[in-house]
Amino acid sequence: MRSLPADLKLAVVGHLEWVTFLAVNELPSPGQISRAHRSLEEPAGAGAVVAVQLAQLTGQEVTFFTALGKDEIGARSEARLRELGVNPVVAWRDQPTRRGISLVDRSSDRAITVIGERLTPVAQDPLPWEHLANCAGVFVSATDSRGLRLARAAKVLTATPRLRLPVLREANINLDALIGSNLDPGERLEEGALTTAPTLRIATEGEQGGILIPGGRFEAQPLPAPLVETYGCGDSFAAGVTAGLAAGWSTTEAIKLGAQCGAACATRFGPYV
Repeated sequence: MRSLPADLKLAVVGHLEWVTFLAVNELPSPGQISRAHRSLEEPAGAGAVVAVQLAQLTGQEVTFFTALGKDEIGARSEARLRELGVNPVVAWRDQPTRRGISLVDRSSDRAITVIGERLTPVAQDPLPWEHLANCAGVFVSATDSRGLRLARAAKVLTATPRLRLPVLREANINLDALIGSNLDPGERLEEGALTTAPTLRIATEGEQGGILIPGGRFEAQPLPAPLVETYGCGDSFAAGVTAGLAAGWSTTEAIKLGAQCGAACATRFGPYV
């Protein structure tokens, strides 16, 4: 696999949640108390994971348009993102920053609970939206329809179906790739659901690879180490695809990079190196 350009300018528009990751022997049943033997806290969620993965892929700072609560968790999230090579551009909210708890057991099964509403950057926020026009690639996980139209100024625009169907329909723009999981009901879209179809529709299926429309099936990449958990694998895949397309790579090369990123994520506890 060839290297990404050293001057590749990338950005993300989306949400995050402060996630507590807990490794347990088995997921608790109703009424059961389980003991965690390992724990970790990170800013995560689709927007944050893609931003950090892009920064780690390119070795360059990645701008992340997001929204955070004016609270301790919001401040910790902003500071930690900077440590991870991300430049957070924040719309501050009076609501609390969303949190999450992710449990994974010895067989790599997991369960996630989120606390609070998803905070979303929108077009009316006084953010430097004009910056996106200078980007080779932008990934969007959460915004409103006007924000999505502003992001279309980038050379390559990718997004997740978790942007939600009304936003995608109202924006009515062409996406270079719409990337989601075929195993997650929240990320499936019926054929013809969008008036303006994306250039590429990519639906991942874990170790089975996934489906590219147009193009057919693609294969997963082998894990570089034993499986630990799958949190962030789909978002890591989306980061690789976005970077590859932004660099001008072929669809096949971009998907292979995405699959490699997803496979590497599956070998870690938590989504980051």
